[in-house]
Amino acid sequence: MNTTNQGGPNAHLVDALAATDASARLRAALAAGTHPDPRFADALVDRCAVEPDFYVRDMLTWALCRLPGEVTVPRLVHELGSGSAQARSQSLHTLSKIGDRLAWPAVSALLHDEHGEVARSAWRAAVVLVPPGGEAALAAELVTELGRGDHQMHLSLSRAFVELGDAALPVLDAAGTSPDPHVRAHADATRQLCHDPDSGFALSLEMAKRVAVAGPDT
Repeated sequence: MNTTNQGGPNAHLVDALAATDASARLRAALAAGTHPDPRFADALVDRCAVEPDFYVRDMLTWALCRLPGEVTVPRLVHELGSGSAQARSQSLHTLSKIGDRLAWPAVSALLHDEHGEVARSAWRAAVVLVPPGGEAALAAELVTELGRGDHQMHLSLSRAFVELGDAALPVLDAAGTSPDPHVRAHADATRQLCHDPDSGFALSLEMAKRVAVAGPDT
């Protein structure tokens, strides 16, 4: 399908998705979602890969969610193999909103993506799409990411463990004995968050780091 060759309002909307002005792109994405048309699927997916504005990307995701899954999911899964980190990350985000478990194999393949934002998106999508009964296996995969990256990555991973519920606790208990102090600290803070989701994660992580590095008697 080549949407750029469509005439009339269709061609206008596709052109508007690439307008210089972000507000014009936002209106175009809103229009695409308000009047969902499968013919726009390719244009919406393509725009997700390059759109610089967060609010426009969010509207693009909403517009894609308004289309039938059999139209969007194969296109989004194909994007997970893209060389563009934004294309992978935004497709993961959209797949998590659609919630079609047919995407699970492709999503689970990106749990350890070298690009931090892609990995974070994969963690969030994985806890939504994991097949029933697969939570413990997913937790065992995610535990290898403990200690990776900055505070935001730590928090994203910890929230993924919280979503997995009791299935996450055995692997976090084991990680709490890791020889790596950063892994131990992250595991301890994550267990605290699992037991009390309203607790202050930053404070728990900082305290856990101090204990992990200096020992419990410090």
